[in-house]
Amino acid sequence: MTEKSERCMSCGVTMIGPDGARFPCPNCGDIIMRCNKCRKQSNPYTCPNCGFLGP
Repeated sequence: MTEKSERCMSCGVTMIGPDGARFPCPNCGDIIMRCNKCRKQSNPYTCPNCGFLGP
């Protein structure tokens, strides 16, 4: 089973390969993962650690 941390924070798709982005949360520094589709569409995400809401 895939861990929650290996999924896009916006849509939940499994992160496979080099596509997508991994970056620290601007509020707490926890790692945020987003797929290319959600990044391009500016879909919102919520940090699971602190609740920060970002585009």
